[in-house]
Parts: sequence; C-alpha cells; structure tokens
Amino acid sequence: MLLGLRRLKRAQVVLLVVDIQEKLLPAMHEPTRVLQNAVLLAKAAQVLGLPVWVTEQYRKGLGSTVPELAGAIPGFAPVEKMAFSALGVEGLRRQFRDRDIQQAIVCGIEAHVCVTQTCLDMLEIGLQPFVVADAVSSRNPEDCRLGLDRMRHAGGVIVSAEMALFELLDRAGTPEFKQILQLVK
Repeated sequence: MLLGLRRLKRAQVVLLVVDIQEKLLPAMHEPTRVLQNAVLLAKAAQVLGLPVWVTEQYRKGLGSTVPELAGAIPGFAPVEKMAFSALGVEGLRRQFRDRDIQQAIVCGIEAHVCVTQTCLDMLEIGLQPFVVADAVSSRNPEDCRLGLDRMRHAGGVIVSAEMALFELLDRAGTPEFKQILQLVK
C-alpha cells in the first residue's frame, strides 16, 4: 500500500518503458529527447541492476520498439498489449506482485494516454510511479502537459531522468556513480 511519497529504492523499483515504437515515436513532440532519455535510463538500469520491462502497443500496426532502445536493454523481451495501460497485461501486473516491486520509473509514449492510464492503474493497486518528464511525450505538447498534470494530481511523482538516477545512486564516489556520470555527460 502506498504510504505517502517515498524516495526511489533500488530493491523495489523497475524501469517500465511504455510503447516507444518505430511508427509511433516519429509522430511525438521532441522524439529525440524522449529516445535519448529512455536509452539513458535503460543503460543506467543495467549499471544499477534494475529490471527493465518494455511494452509495445499493437505491434502489427505501430511496429516494434525502436532499435536504439531495444539494443540498450540486455535480454530485451517486450510484452505486446492492446489495453492502453501496461497493467492491462496480466503478466506485468503479476510480475509486480510476485517480485514485490513497489515502485516503477515510467517513461514512454503517449504521455496522456498509455503512460497516464498505466500510472493511474499503478496508483489504484498501491504502486508508486515515478514518471520521467523528459522521457515521455505526446504528439501534441499540450496533451503531454495535461497528462503530466493529471498523473501528478493523482499521486504520481514527476521527475527528470537525472533526478531518478542520482536518487537511486544515493552517493557519489562509487563505481556505479562514475558509470552513471559517464552516461549523463
């Protein structure tokens, strides 16, 4: 059960990448920013030992996850979905429960549709979403802003990629810190 805002904790967090697909990404506002930050998060997740879960919305129509992102995720195994929410996939919902995952760093598209519905479903079942504002987008920037506002007001935590990563690191001077610092430069 969600008990107020907490800091990100490595032992209970997953990176959830929502629908960053070949035919969908080019239509987004600032697609390069979204992709760069999603790849940064995926590479950092590897350094930090975080699980990475990826969804693809209607792969036949929207294509696969963009190759730059898929290539940054060891053991890449996306889950196809038809529901807008990633938690509409029973397997993902069960993964949260079975692995005792309490938090998710969420990035992807579209912010006002699939990302928002995923965030709302997470909150409904007591999970804490940390939505990465610089790694989400929509075709229309106003829709993205409205999606972020709605998620924030519902209880989602809005962060930047660097905020999330440095919070997970907790301290400087470690080998992981040095690796993450190289990724963000």
